[in-house]
Amino acid sequence: MTAPHLWVRAEQRDNETRVGLTPQGAEALLAQGFDVTVETSDSRVIPTDAYAKVGCAIAPQHSWPQAPSDAIIFGLKELPSDGTALTHRHIMFGHAYKGQSAGRVLLDRFKAGGGTLYDLEYLTHADGRRVAAFGYWAGFAGAAVSVKCWIAQIEGRIADAITPYANADELTRDLQKALENLDVARPDALVIGALGRVGTGASDLCKRLGIVVTGWDMAQTANGGPFPEILDHALFFNCILAGPKTPVFLTEEAPVAPRALRVIGDIACDPDSDFNPVKVYDRTTTWDKPALRVHDDPPLDVTAIDNLPSMLPLESSEDYAAQLLPTLCALKDTDAEVWSRAEAIFLEHVAQG
Repeated sequence: MTAPHLWVRAEQRDNETRVGLTPQGAEALLAQGFDVTVETSDSRVIPTDAYAKVGCAIAPQHSWPQAPSDAIIFGLKELPSDGTALTHRHIMFGHAYKGQSAGRVLLDRFKAGGGTLYDLEYLTHADGRRVAAFGYWAGFAGAAVSVKCWIAQIEGRIADAITPYANADELTRDLQKALENLDVARPDALVIGALGRVGTGASDLCKRLGIVVTGWDMAQTANGGPFPEILDHALFFNCILAGPKTPVFLTEEAPVAPRALRVIGDIACDPDSDFNPVKVYDRTTTWDKPALRVHDDPPLDVTAIDNLPSMLPLESSEDYAAQLLPTLCALKDTDAEVWSRAEAIFLEHVAQG
């Protein structure tokens, strides 16, 4: 492939302001012979002018369906669910390979149009490690939303809508102030997946706030669940990317069991996946309504938002884009293993329909 054309689309989902390519990254791609087009955006955390200044072509917002046929469309979150056939190659989080309800619909759209999905979750090194991940910031923000839910419970209410923050320090100061206004001890937390990116982010937020963390990873879950120990902690953070061998952490009976547990932060957030290990809820929560109350007395809330890093859009975008850039550069090589593996996974799943 010579002079690949990367087309950065404007996100079309509410509360999604992240981007996977910074102007500095775009400049590096241009220097290597890429064509880079960036759509205008009313919401992107990095202004369009910053991309124009480094030499990117600028296209109207949401014009990617009319992009040249050889353009590779790059976004983060889902496309509009309008059923149209997808003819381009797309780089995005597809959420289509683990039995999710909308996954088959998306794959059928690619099948109908002859396009290809390079799922960002499945861009991996040879050892299976993802080349780039938002995990740390998902964990940090997911823990923050969970603490907000716990504070709301103590105040006798359900958590209010959440909004983005300029940076992690501002978010931490806001939570610290809210906790200091409460006349109760800080909650404790159990993190499953504590050694991974997501778990590290969740643990770091807790440590900033003086919340004691019990960290579990593969060694503590190797014998299979469920795990009644989760019920002994006020906060539980699921930071595991679930798969066929993931044990059930909490069963449907957990809300009515004796428990200290008050808030579940399901940061992995796959309630409609066949592999969901947290069986107490069946749908994601939203920025407007971050808490789903699954039991009243004593209260138990679940928060499960699937674009958490957008609470810290600039930090998370810059971090992710820096991780991903070397792999984007490899698009020039038609035999690049990362991209060929991702395409093979796509072809395997699209053929199952």
